[in-house]
Amino acid sequence: MTDKRLLIIFVKNPELGKCKTRLAATVGDEKALRFYEKMLERTLEVVTPAKANKAIYYSSFIDKNDLWPENERFNKGIQINGDLGSKMSAAFSEAFQQGYTSVCIIGSDCYKLDTSIIDKAFEALQNKDAVIGPSTDGGYYLLGMNHLITEVFENKEWSTDSVCLETEKDFRKLHLSFSKLQALTDIDTEEDLKTIPEEVVTSFLK
Repeated sequence: MTDKRLLIIFVKNPELGKCKTRLAATVGDEKALRFYEKMLERTLEVVTPAKANKAIYYSSFIDKNDLWPENERFNKGIQINGDLGSKMSAAFSEAFQQGYTSVCIIGSDCYKLDTSIIDKAFEALQNKDAVIGPSTDGGYYLLGMNHLITEVFENKEWSTDSVCLETEKDFRKLHLSFSKLQALTDIDTEEDLKTIPEEVVTSFLK
């Protein structure tokens, strides 16, 4: 069963001034970069035990020598050019072409995402067409499906508070069953840091 499941992880290459830019606007580029590097480490810890194969998709270039392993359970790829919808659609399409039957995608911005939530998403796909994990800013931290649903990647204003709602509308319009996970917060701004333990914030920004 696990061999038919794929967890796609979209990451940004951790480069100064190019990641966590909204957080960097108030804490500075260096602290924002350190924070993002810590979030990548946390994401690796969370996804490693998940009951699925994993594929890391980088924003700029494939890093062969970073913290992400490359083995029979972890593959590495690169996001295509285009908007977020195009990038995700291409990654899902590639996964289904490779023979996976249940595919979920996450980013590396959600501190409270844990292994059990990821496993729950894949379990939901055993009897639902799709699964979505809403984020408190109106987007989503996880999206999963059992076949390529191209409509959910089209006609969206990415990085706005309408994305999750519009995606759910697509599911309903297409008469697809879907499961909704608990809402979590993506850490994009200094204000979002209030949703995670203070000692974690301190250690992540060191």
